[in-house]
Parts: sequence; C-alpha cells; structure tokens
Amino acid sequence: MQADETGKRELAKAERRSRIVHAARDLIRETGDTNLSMRMIAKRADVSLATPYNLFGSKHAVVLAVFEDERDFAERFSRLKAANAIERLFDAHALATSYFTDDPDFYRPLWRALLDAQGGNETGLATPERLEQNREAWHMLLEAAQREGLLDPDVPADLLERTLSFFANGVMLSWAMGVLATHDLRPSSALGYAMVLRGAATDQGGDVLMAHIEKYQTMLRHSSEPAKGRRRVSLGS
Repeated sequence: MQADETGKRELAKAERRSRIVHAARDLIRETGDTNLSMRMIAKRADVSLATPYNLFGSKHAVVLAVFEDERDFAERFSRLKAANAIERLFDAHALATSYFTDDPDFYRPLWRALLDAQGGNETGLATPERLEQNREAWHMLLEAAQREGLLDPDVPADLLERTLSFFANGVMLSWAMGVLATHDLRPSSALGYAMVLRGAATDQGGDVLMAHIEKYQTMLRHSSEPAKGRRRVSLGS
C-alpha cells in the first residue's frame, strides 16, 4: 500500500513538472524571452507559486529543463547512416540545426541565453556538463574521420573541434541576434565547417569536402529569403 502511495505521488510530481516545462516553453515562444518570472510560469501551468521552486529550485533550472526536454538529439543521432565519417559529421550538423530552423521563435531566445556569459557560472544555459558532452560528440566524429583516412591525423582533433566550436558560436550569435536569416543558418555554418576541415583533409577527404563546399555555396548563392526583419548590426561593437 505504501509503495502504491509513493508511486502516485511520484506520478503527480512528474505531471506537475511536465506542465511547468510546457508552460515555460510556451511563454518563451510567445515572449521571445527566457527571463520569465516564476509567477508567470506557475500561472500558465496552473500550479501554486511554490511548486516550481519545490520541483526545480530556481527560474534558471526551469529554463534549463526546457532546453533539455526539447532535445532528443542523441537518439536521433544514433540512427544516422552515412557513407563515411565526414558525411556523418555533416548529417549530425544538419540534424542539430534542424531544431533551430524548425522552431526559430523558440530557439532564438534560448540561444541568446545560451550565449550569455553574464550568468553566475559564466556559461549561461551552457552548463559545463553540456559543453563537455558537445565537445566529446564532435571530437569522436573528427577522430573517426582521421581513422578513415579523410582527415590528417597529425592535426589534433581537439584543436579542430575547438575551431569548429568557435565558428559555430559566431554563426549562432549572428542568427540569435537576427543578423543571419533562418533560411541561411544551416548552409552558412556548414560551409564554414567544410572550409575549416578542408585545411586538415587528406586528398581523399578533400574531395568529399569540396563537394560540400560547392553544395553550400550554391545554396547560399540562390538563397531567396527576403531580408525583411533582419537587423544590420556590428558584432564587434
């Protein structure tokens, strides 16, 4: 009997947690802001003001839970099939960017928070654990390309991963700030990846990467998304 009662309490807690996460997700999409008040979240979730604090501890933790709940990347990534490691890397990139291009109203404010270095741990939503998981995933892809003879093994995979990460953050900042159109997000970042990797490629890998470079150059050249709503700002100011 006691086990049944415990199970019911856990189910009720999980249901309240789910309602809070969904409420926060809807509010982020509607307001374009992750700086939500706990009162707003509790009201939308139809729970008491104390409930989000009891289940999550802080507003930051609620937003972080929204970010985590939106990602089933690992499961989808495991199902990717590709002819070689470089193709798998670009398939993974396409999968990652599809989250943002499919729901920009939700992900733009999340990425502004993700790139915010003003938080207490200086990583915004990018917790050390999340950063390490991302680094490890891309590092493994790069090492696989080296083992297959597509990238030069004398170029450290960790340096390649770091360079790609710096470039990706710049592209995502441009997109989050409205400088880069959603339509151009994937080809812009993928073109940069291909150009960086081309410098570390073997002859065999270079041929694969040149095909990607030509593909993404063509996509950007023929991009027809109007510039309406894009802001011209200087990221260096």
